[in-house]
Amino acid sequence: MLSLILLTTAAGLVTAVPTRTFPPTFCHGQECPRYTVVSSTADYEERLYEPAKWTSASVTGTYSAAVSAGFGKLFQYISGNNENQARIPMTVPVLTKVKPGQGSSTDFTVSFFLPYADQASPPEPSDPDVFTNPLPQMTAYVRHFSGYARDSDWTENADALAKSLDNATISYHRDFYYTAGYNSPFQPTDRHNEVWFIKSD
Repeated sequence: MLSLILLTTAAGLVTAVPTRTFPPTFCHGQECPRYTVVSSTADYEERLYEPAKWTSASVTGTYSAAVSAGFGKLFQYISGNNENQARIPMTVPVLTKVKPGQGSSTDFTVSFFLPYADQASPPEPSDPDVFTNPLPQMTAYVRHFSGYARDSDWTENADALAKSLDNATISYHRDFYYTAGYNSPFQPTDRHNEVWFIKSD
């Protein structure tokens, strides 16, 4: 009887891995980084991401101001502010590395995923604050939420994800997390936002 109770409890915590075509619908037809869903719970999804190159910008300020400034630099890069004056398609998500606990003004890294056609040899940025950022294969624990995300929404969801991972005694990098936005600011509905913690060895 005890074994049955334990099995029932475990089944409630970890659900079957969903069947999913790629790219996911929340990428809205744009290119996005490839991953495999390892497991899924009611609170988060465990994903194994393939290694990939991103274009990034380092910026300082409050979260919203930093993301806006970083996005602007990266948008200029894909619009032709690079050594080849090449126009590069927009991708998703806009990924921002956040280091919590550093006060209201801190350093952020904002990144665009490079399209697969440019992964092997991306054009060099002309802006010294923009750089190619190769991310290795990594396991991300991902919590998603909908709606227009305010600064407090990102923080609250990151805190909730950290609590879920702590309760499951999962090892992850605690000194940073990522926010991932998939939508134009002009898209009023069907918005998809994510926070990621990265598994540590």
